[in-house]
Amino acid sequence: MMTTTTRAADRRARAALSRLMEPSDWVGLALVAAVGALDGLRIATGEVKPGPELQGELYRLLNREQSRSQQGMLSEALQRWQPRVKDLDPDRDLATIERLGGNVLVPGDESWPLALADLELAEPLCLWIRGQYSGGIPPAERTVALVGSRDSTNYGNSATGDLAAGLTQKGYCVASGGAYGIDAQAHRSALAAAEPGQWPATVAIMACGLDRYYPAGNEELLRTVASRGLLLSELPPGAAPTRWRFLQRNRLIAALAGTTVVVEARWRSGALNTAHHAAGLGRPVGAVPGSIYSANSAGTHRLLRDGSAVCVTDAAEAAELAGPLDAGAAAEQQAPLSDHDGLSVEDLLLLDALPVRRGTTVEKLSAVAGLPLRAVLAGLGRLEIMSLAQQDSSGWRRQRRG
Repeated sequence: MMTTTTRAADRRARAALSRLMEPSDWVGLALVAAVGALDGLRIATGEVKPGPELQGELYRLLNREQSRSQQGMLSEALQRWQPRVKDLDPDRDLATIERLGGNVLVPGDESWPLALADLELAEPLCLWIRGQYSGGIPPAERTVALVGSRDSTNYGNSATGDLAAGLTQKGYCVASGGAYGIDAQAHRSALAAAEPGQWPATVAIMACGLDRYYPAGNEELLRTVASRGLLLSELPPGAAPTRWRFLQRNRLIAALAGTTVVVEARWRSGALNTAHHAAGLGRPVGAVPGSIYSANSAGTHRLLRDGSAVCVTDAAEAAELAGPLDAGAAAEQQAPLSDHDGLSVEDLLLLDALPVRRGTTVEKLSAVAGLPLRAVLAGLGRLEIMSLAQQDSSGWRRQRRG
């Protein structure tokens, strides 16, 4: 079982890595998947030199063929991360989010959203969180994302208000990105429709650190979201919003919501990016039709014409797309994980090879699982973080979740 000290060290390392690496830095995510957050941070900061076999493991995780032109992949990443090393101070960042009444969640935490596992290697290193998080983040099946244009029309705002209010009254949590236009209207209407004490009315997934309210014009709204709902980000305090971070943020909206509805979007819109992420994850996507003369609905009509989305005209249709909620679903906690849920093929093989009662050696696990030693060592680290494997005087053995 992962000790309290080890878990704290893993949390601190992931907090540091979230500042060192940009969201969806594939080499960085593969590095952490291969060696764990602690060793990944040591390698990324230059404290430890990578072993000769590590690059091959990174190529395997990234499903890439190793070629001469790509042999410097890890070296290039180390050079990319180096300028930020001097600014790393995870203790400062953790103290900042604590001072704001927030926290940082990492994989393996009881409150970690299980739906993020669908992102596979793109799963964030950690989640910075502010607001009413004592009950955890709402599960994807009871969360609907409403997204759309920043320069929304009166029609778009009206449709969004009706959808958000109706979904909230039906027991769904409304997720969006905290931006102007459709996002702001979704948050605002969900808050207005929520019953006193209903938790959480809405969730805003941000593309910046949670010590700032961005955009500034939505500060009052975002403060209310923080007091009655949740603010989430994969970026540490102080991180500024950039175009790349907005685009990568969209994958989190799509993953955290079981259903995404695009209310109003131009032909080229960030909301379409969110819809494409949702479709790629196998999540239902809805689109609200608009006027054929409105440029703000060109993107939604494109989704409908391509068959990428289902036509949604009211909250009942959005709820039908999301699937019914049981009467007590709003108060239920996430269902407990099966030991095998969310594991890769290699980790499944390794988990099945672990004995239950008495420990065994890494070499024997390699033979039983049919995996190379380096894959066994990396896999044991991941399983230990998930409290599925533990090491004692007899060696490595299996541990049941919970």
